[in-house]
Amino acid sequence: MNSSSDKTKVICIGAGASGLFFALNCADEEHEVILLDSNAKVGRKMYISGKGRCNITNDCDVKTFINNIVSNPRFMYSAINAFKPADTIKFFNEHGCPLKTERGERVFPVSDKASDIIDALFFECKRKGVDIRFEQTVEDIRKTENRFIVSCKGKDYVCDKLVIATGGVSYSSTGSTGDGYAFAKKFGHEVIEPRSALCPIKVKEKISHEMLKLTMRNVALKIKAGKYKKEIFGDLEFLPGRITGPIVLSASSLINRMKDVELFLDLKPALDEEKLDKRLLREIENGQNKDVLYLLSTLLPRQFISFFTENTGTDTRTVLNSLSRKERMKLVQDLKHFKLTYEGLDDIDKGIVTSGGVSVKQIDPKTFESKLCEGLYFIGEVIDVDCLTGGFNMQCALSMGYSCAMNMK
Repeated sequence: MNSSSDKTKVICIGAGASGLFFALNCADEEHEVILLDSNAKVGRKMYISGKGRCNITNDCDVKTFINNIVSNPRFMYSAINAFKPADTIKFFNEHGCPLKTERGERVFPVSDKASDIIDALFFECKRKGVDIRFEQTVEDIRKTENRFIVSCKGKDYVCDKLVIATGGVSYSSTGSTGDGYAFAKKFGHEVIEPRSALCPIKVKEKISHEMLKLTMRNVALKIKAGKYKKEIFGDLEFLPGRITGPIVLSASSLINRMKDVELFLDLKPALDEEKLDKRLLREIENGQNKDVLYLLSTLLPRQFISFFTENTGTDTRTVLNSLSRKERMKLVQDLKHFKLTYEGLDDIDKGIVTSGGVSVKQIDPKTFESKLCEGLYFIGEVIDVDCLTGGFNMQCALSMGYSCAMNMK
């Protein structure tokens, strides 16, 4: 066994998913690993992921996984192949945190507690001998010959290799304050402008109080921006002045660098316009002496009807047996193409992840070592890689940490 003085000294800044997984895979007889974090405990952001349940991965094949990476999917191909979603599932099942797969192949701990995911990583780090130092805010990094000096308040750490795993700028209260970008720039790296990702979308239409408890299930959000068109199917929720929910979060990541964005809701995506018209005709025949308000009650959630009629100009008092074909076809169009006026994305601090970060052009996709500075590595959200919602971002963090550790040996 090598003595401590013979080991390669490695410092990783940031004890999130990527930092923890890198550390536990790197620490061995040849590598002494110190993990620095500004917080008083590890995995701070992981505690709030998946609404406190931690969607740790997505149980899909590599091709499907790559298709769910928004920024720089090709860059992640090597790392995802090196440590696949199936490997993540196996790791946690074997380390005291059994997992389960839910709708959309999203994977969660059976306990529904993010803390169990974090504990599995933390205790494996301790078992491997990782030296975790809490409340260590890095103020400066410099390189002298072949070593790095990492300066925290009142203490300097010296290492042979340095890994930056400081995260992005979303949820800054968890310690993700963008420090990694400053460190990257100091060593000559380009930083792609950070943008909100997986966040609510602001809309001009007024959201009533009663709609705040409403979830629109199985609807489609249609995106248009110039020639770009995309349709995302799933659930949508409402906030004051905003829309959110799985399909909105995914949409935000797709449009955060686009202009002239238009949004439409298909409230009946299972029916094309012809089938929806036939549905309306059946409802009209069954309730000829009733009004349009009754008709809408058979099609839409109660809390949504006023919002729908106010924003489409629909007269709910019209008796069904007097409804003209033109009025009926307008109703079909409004149900299939309900317009929401896009007013931008929510603040970057409200995003689940950050889009942007250290340019992948200056990072080796297999080792995650800087192409500009030997011995310097970047992993996790600090890099310009982000994915759709569903466990893909967390898996990327683990795969980066694993691939970096394995190729450092």
